[in-house]
Amino acid sequence: MKVMLVNGSPHKNGCTNRALEEVARTLETEGVETEIFWLGRKPVGGCIACGACSTKGACVFDDVVNEFRSKAVAADGFVFGAPVHYAHAGSSLLGFMDRLFYSDGRAGNPSSFRNKPAAAVVSARRAGTTAAFDDITKFFTISQMPIVSSRYWNMVHGNSAEEVEQDKEGLWIMRQLGRNMAWMLKCLEAGRAAGIEPPAQEAGEMTNFIR
Repeated sequence: MKVMLVNGSPHKNGCTNRALEEVARTLETEGVETEIFWLGRKPVGGCIACGACSTKGACVFDDVVNEFRSKAVAADGFVFGAPVHYAHAGSSLLGFMDRLFYSDGRAGNPSSFRNKPAAAVVSARRAGTTAAFDDITKFFTISQMPIVSSRYWNMVHGNSAEEVEQDKEGLWIMRQLGRNMAWMLKCLEAGRAAGIEPPAQEAGEMTNFIR
């Protein structure tokens, strides 16, 4: 089993990464392989609704989005982390997730995310954490991903990785998140071994408010 953790901060070793490291260490102690994927310092733009992914099977902008998706196919769970900027999740992570989730499963490719557990992690100096947490979590609920919770909302506070070390409750939350993620992955694995199949998918019909 493997969990991919995304560091959506422009700071590779900052507050967000420190929170993700605590989750990853706990997962490793539970026998789950981990990888922290950093988006880097280059701004990541959002989806332009060009529709090219429907035929290409990947985002037309060949950057970290396609790089991550190539890894995500084989992953069993995900943690997406971001700093809080102006009371919302950092825009590079949101742009990344916009294009990642929209382009996923296009042109007959299997979904990289459906039925795989996911969690959001946010870091802030002071406020805006719950709004940022909601930003990220909405990607999971539209993608049929079981959401992994902790004993509180998944957040840490501090203005540096060193300050996050002082947020004892925040790090406790991260460790419980790791244990809960490992437990859910093991439950899903046991279900598959027992022959329980994923839910059937209905074709359905796309509508809007005027038709």
